[in-house]
Amino acid sequence: MIRRVVLCGVLALSVVAAGPAQQSSLANLKTTAESSGFRSTSTHAEVVAFTKAVASAAPSLVHYTTYGKTFEGREMPMAVVGKGLKDASAASVRATGRLRVHIQGNIHAGEVEGKESAQILLRELAMGQHAEWLDSMVLLVTPIFNADGNERMDPANRGRQNGPINGMGTRANAQNLNINRDFMKLETPEARAFVTLWNDYDPHVGFDLHTSNGSNHAYHLTYSPPLHPNTNDAIMNLMKAEWFPVITDQVKRKHGWDMFYYGNVQGGGGRGGRGRGDAGGRGGGAAPQTPAAPTVRAWGTFEHVPRFHNNYVGLRNRFALLSEAYSYASFEDRIKATGYFVEEALTFAHTHAERLKQMTAAADADALAGRAQATRAAMRTGGLIQILMGEVEEEINPVNNGRMSRRMNVSKPEMMVDRLWFSPTWHEEVPAAYYVPANATPALELLRAHGVRMREVKAPASGLEQFVITSNTTRAGRGGRGGSIDTGTHALRTIEGYWQPAVSALAAGAWEVPMDQPLSRLAFILLAPTSDDGVLTWNFVDDLLAANDKSYPILRHRQ
Repeated sequence: MIRRVVLCGVLALSVVAAGPAQQSSLANLKTTAESSGFRSTSTHAEVVAFTKAVASAAPSLVHYTTYGKTFEGREMPMAVVGKGLKDASAASVRATGRLRVHIQGNIHAGEVEGKESAQILLRELAMGQHAEWLDSMVLLVTPIFNADGNERMDPANRGRQNGPINGMGTRANAQNLNINRDFMKLETPEARAFVTLWNDYDPHVGFDLHTSNGSNHAYHLTYSPPLHPNTNDAIMNLMKAEWFPVITDQVKRKHGWDMFYYGNVQGGGGRGGRGRGDAGGRGGGAAPQTPAAPTVRAWGTFEHVPRFHNNYVGLRNRFALLSEAYSYASFEDRIKATGYFVEEALTFAHTHAERLKQMTAAADADALAGRAQATRAAMRTGGLIQILMGEVEEEINPVNNGRMSRRMNVSKPEMMVDRLWFSPTWHEEVPAAYYVPANATPALELLRAHGVRMREVKAPASGLEQFVITSNTTRAGRGGRGGSIDTGTHALRTIEGYWQPAVSALAAGAWEVPMDQPLSRLAFILLAPTSDDGVLTWNFVDDLLAANDKSYPILRHRQ
């Protein structure tokens, strides 16, 4: 493991002067990546020191705060950037009425480009760059989400990734859990901190900045919107028809770099994926529908389930932008590509700020009751799309003699089958309300943590329906009986069955979850019995099923 001496206090002291000297000090303030010649990435202490230094230099614009603690007790830093803010509180931010944007980096602590580019962005904003953005937006910047994983730096952590040669952190957090599979079950304190931030600040837009080490393509960065088929149509249409095309065109025009939707080659002997799992979805989702004997290769995305950040944010009726810098480009170029992506995305958000706010408000008010919504989905096979494939050459890391891949300046167009989107394989009608029994304590606590609105039932209720179970199966996560970083030790549960009138009235003390609320899409996937990512999937009602394996313990009222 590589260690280095860090003088964090120098950062904090270098920008306390006022006036023109303040600008000069900020200009000289460098991230660890910059100051090391892109050989190293920032530690948690360095990120905190850098963020505090920027806030000290621009106290009327940048406010430093924390929004939680990691499993090992590290503070999770956040910079709140906006004009006229009294402080960093959610009340102060929401009172502005501006578009609220959350920019998150380092959920996978070996994928460090978001962490570095977010710090650079903070410095630019403090120096007065992009000033027009702050007329319409407030930015919530959390550069180092997985701080515990970040401190486990080793040059071998990301295999053939092209640096930083002095090492990077781990994919998992200190619990050996993948936080980017935890947005539904909320087993990590980091994911709990995230949902608290989102419940309090209620961002309209969420970025999640990653790095991809999959197929050898020619893109400097790939991206994805929400993938769950229940995502609000207007939100999806704007992202696919306008937002991502504008980003792609502007980066190509200004920098000559190509960007496209995240994917990996499927079939035909293509360079494999990045270990994100099968695209059909875990927890009961159907297997991907691969064309028989394809004559061309396919370009396939990752899973649709909301345990992933971008899919989860979409089910909260918000705009989600996932970025994946290309792992085999140089570390410096990956930071630049991430910065270019965020810059063009924020420019679009600024230009359309009022429209984005109106669209999220309309999605929150959208009435779902009585409509069919997907509970499971599979990757859809579409027509042909052009994909730019590339090549890599081997390099040796001079620090540990490990083998790395280096992106070559090669771009070879290839027509591939489009497997970027999902179609429902199972659906249910959204009821007027679900009813969760009072003794379903883990499920109720989870719903409260997500911010789902509930009210206690004060008197016995009748006229409800129960789900009769005809099949009840479990399967271990991909790591086997010992679990994996994606699923922990959960035995993912799936049931089949049908709804019928409940045989008895619901006792007082249960909790009603009305579906005429802003988080109705999220609540539906959490509570529908055939959901592939809900409370049943993740064993939150196993105790009640053990007592009565004939019916699902959560009832519903249709209309």
